[in-house]
Amino acid sequence: MMYLSRLQLNTNNRQVWREIANPYKVHQIVMRAFPDGAKREKAQALHRLDLQDEEAILLVQSHVEPDWSNLKSTYLAPADPYHFLPNPAVKPFDLALQAGQVLSFRLCANPTIKKVRRDEKGERLNSNRVPLVHEEKQLAWLQQKGEQHGFHLLRASASTSTQHKGWKEQDAPPITLYTVQFDGLLQVVDPDKLWQAIQTGIGPARAFGCGLLSLARA
Repeated sequence: MMYLSRLQLNTNNRQVWREIANPYKVHQIVMRAFPDGAKREKAQALHRLDLQDEEAILLVQSHVEPDWSNLKSTYLAPADPYHFLPNPAVKPFDLALQAGQVLSFRLCANPTIKKVRRDEKGERLNSNRVPLVHEEKQLAWLQQKGEQHGFHLLRASASTSTQHKGWKEQDAPPITLYTVQFDGLLQVVDPDKLWQAIQTGIGPARAFGCGLLSLARA
């Protein structure tokens, strides 16, 4: 059993806009739902920020039930009388995946390859991750992840490639994060492997809004 939270953030609040522009700050917003250290570790929370027109929707998946009472009410969008979901909306979920099942998906990911630097003697110096910026290579990366995690891509697009900069503290050096949104159709090959990937996330930068795989009926 897992939990999925949906938070509609208050885009009229300037502080919210400043914080959601910083991957570190979004991570801190998510962690407010798990204030206890042991519970936080057990939560293994993944999140994704979906920006649509003037809306900012924060999705948070966790292994334990979140407590959003620690989040300032001014961070949340005002109640909409025409929208029947509470804000935040939290629901438990479990997936009965079956081999051969076709599902639509969305994934915000950090598609990268690891580059190793070596000295003149061939000795390893260090390594760093290099983002894949061409759609063909991004989709090949996702296809490889599918083979690893028990699904086959039937149709996929890579869009909304974005470079983010984040600061943990004001004077700290920034991190640079390159993200890609994947959407499409997949077919379940190995239900157990896919369920494990859903629980733990896909690819690097999971603490910064990457790796959460959302599935829905096609």
